[in-house]
Amino acid sequence: MNVSGVVWAITLVALTAVLLVDLFIIGRRPHEPSVRESSLWVAFYVGLALLFGVGLWLTAGGSVAGQFYTGWLTEYSLSVDNLFVFMIIMARFAVPRQYQQKVLLVGIVLALIMRGGFIALGAALISQFSWVFYIFGAFLIYTAINLARQGESAEDEFQENVLIRWSRRALPISRGYDAARLTTREHGRRMFTPMLIVMIAIGTTDLLFALDSIPAIFGITHEPYLVFTANVFALMGLRQLYFLLGGLLNRLIYLSYGLAVVLGFIGVKLILEALAENSLFFLNGGEPVGWAPHIPIWLSLLAIVGILAVATVASLVKSSRDRRRDLTGAGR
Repeated sequence: MNVSGVVWAITLVALTAVLLVDLFIIGRRPHEPSVRESSLWVAFYVGLALLFGVGLWLTAGGSVAGQFYTGWLTEYSLSVDNLFVFMIIMARFAVPRQYQQKVLLVGIVLALIMRGGFIALGAALISQFSWVFYIFGAFLIYTAINLARQGESAEDEFQENVLIRWSRRALPISRGYDAARLTTREHGRRMFTPMLIVMIAIGTTDLLFALDSIPAIFGITHEPYLVFTANVFALMGLRQLYFLLGGLLNRLIYLSYGLAVVLGFIGVKLILEALAENSLFFLNGGEPVGWAPHIPIWLSLLAIVGILAVATVASLVKSSRDRRRDLTGAGR
């Protein structure tokens, strides 16, 4: 793709405008959105992503649109997994429901900033060193193994890190929340509220998830424009999706397994691509490996959709069986 500066500017302005509308809604009236409100917003953002893909199809061709859709679906799935951890953080720090919207929006903004930085860094590395794909591929396979080992336990996905523990000890933290403010006055003394610790937890979690998501999207497309837009559209509407799914998040017990398979698949794909373009002197004499196959984008999209569909259906079936078993046991 040859994306001009004008197209980049228009895209950035349009996406920033959508984000500002979201900020205005929350700033005007912090609240817990209803199912209807959440459904409409999620449908709007998903429709926006699909429409953007159609625009790419008409202007740049089906291959480019396919790369965007595959990347967007992968990043969206990883972002849903991110919601599990956000949910754990909200529960652990007892964030009132009406203020969780602000926390989620801050988390999404931080994720956009961090992913933007990683995208720029990743694009610069790829343009200079093709062997970076070996590192990206190995990292994704390592992440997939760890995710599969965690299995159904979402609690293991969030551990209080050094920064959070230090903040608890070093900063004057009030006993309770003061709306969604980061500071408050308690007995005449200016103090930080627990909301600051929540923001730190969300920010550090975003950083870890960015480390997974950026190599994954570069395994699908090397185009910085597609990488960026797929990430932005994947993060849009997550705030509303959090409230829409609600208890359903707890029922997606096999999502981690599905994402592990997806990340492993993309990791293998990256390594095969690196072998096909090999320039490392200690591998095959510095020559490309002829037997390394190229996995087409349509096959990647089909595989990712199939894996996530199986994981979702299996999760809902098992959750329904467990619930019926619990009800049967309680009725005896």
